[in-house]
Amino acid sequence: MALFRKKASPPDISFDPATQEPAVRKSICTGEMTVGFLDKTTGAFHEWMLVDQAGLDAFRKRTGAQEIKTIY
Repeated sequence: MALFRKKASPPDISFDPATQEPAVRKSICTGEMTVGFLDKTTGAFHEWMLVDQAGLDAFRKRTGAQEIKTIY
């Protein structure tokens, strides 16, 4: 029985930069942030993970995006 486990790493990020772009959706009321990908053709947002500011910075680094589009 393992009481102390290593913290699970977030799943790998795989996306097609030709058809998707990294985006963050923020709640106006609570400030909750969800990162994901915005489909360039349909405009649909595909959620990937709920994050805080540190998670957003890590997401930006892992995707290689300098700026991330914000959706409210």
